[in-house]
Amino acid sequence: METVETVVVGAGVIGLAVARELALTGREVVILEALERFGSQTSARNSEVIHAGLYYPPGSLKARLCVRGKDLLYHYCAERGIGHRRIGKLLVACEEAELAALARYAECAAANGAPLRPLAAAEVRRLEPAVRAVAGLYSESTGIVDSHGLMLALLGDAERAGAALVTRTPVAGGRIGPDGIVLRAGGAEPFALRCRCLINAAGLQAQPLARQLKGFPAARIPPAFYAKGHYFTLSGRAPFRHLVYPMPDHAGLGIHVTLDLGGQCKFGPDVSGWPTSPDYGFESGLEDKFYRAIRRYYPDLPDGALQPGYTGIRPKVTGPTEAAGDFIIQGPRDHGAAGVVNLFGIESPGLTASLAIARQVSAALT
Repeated sequence: METVETVVVGAGVIGLAVARELALTGREVVILEALERFGSQTSARNSEVIHAGLYYPPGSLKARLCVRGKDLLYHYCAERGIGHRRIGKLLVACEEAELAALARYAECAAANGAPLRPLAAAEVRRLEPAVRAVAGLYSESTGIVDSHGLMLALLGDAERAGAALVTRTPVAGGRIGPDGIVLRAGGAEPFALRCRCLINAAGLQAQPLARQLKGFPAARIPPAFYAKGHYFTLSGRAPFRHLVYPMPDHAGLGIHVTLDLGGQCKFGPDVSGWPTSPDYGFESGLEDKFYRAIRRYYPDLPDGALQPGYTGIRPKVTGPTEAAGDFIIQGPRDHGAAGVVNLFGIESPGLTASLAIARQVSAALT
């Protein structure tokens, strides 16, 4: 049986960032990815936004790692020549009843170290003539990034430091024992692999993987929920120069405007369902909901301008009637299983926080 020092399960942006961090510290790292290509699930199906840290409870992992990760990510993208743009974001209140919520987000952002500039209705319209709102907040440090380019750079750094990526290799389970962690890897040629450290960065499959590890305390595994969202693209020229976000709801950040580096405009995601297992099918009949939501702040959206785009699924640790949960980064000091670090519920702002999460994982192993 082959033995390696560290195995990272999952080659999304989080797994790649963790593998890079650990390899750069001199660890022997193997990345096991179930699918044919890296970063082809959650990491390929998001808004590609670099978040500022506006929404998350002060002191939470989401707040701290988002703010720290944003700075690390901007520096890394500039250093590596990864496509990105500090485009800015407007958070808008569409009616007077939303002003109190807008003020709460301003207070939260300030507490997180991500201050915002208040905007009167006329200032909103000056920045975004197509947007109608009674007031807003401007986040100068919000941006967008080429997520595939980011993952290519992370993987390249990891491989140059000696890490190896093995695709089409799902992990079917394993056991934790006094001689280390033995994993059962599937694929075309199943094999067993022993390691001293296991980083569970399997995203949507993180909880199932933890449950398949004999010797891991089941009571330390949180429930898994899958929040499905849809994106529609805008046909024709985008009338926006910034990202535009309405007031969030309890499950997401509202159906917002995102621009990519090529200028393509998309709207979403909604939270359209909570499937019991990941399902990326695009549901029919959602257009009316999107038109109504978008026209609250963009009233001149033409009929027929929305085209179905894609779907994404958020790995969550709280359900549809609960407040959004925090990131869960469990190391041996948290659960007692030597060498295991689990990453549960790494949804938005996971992309923004990826480099900071990687540092947190490295610290959890020391």
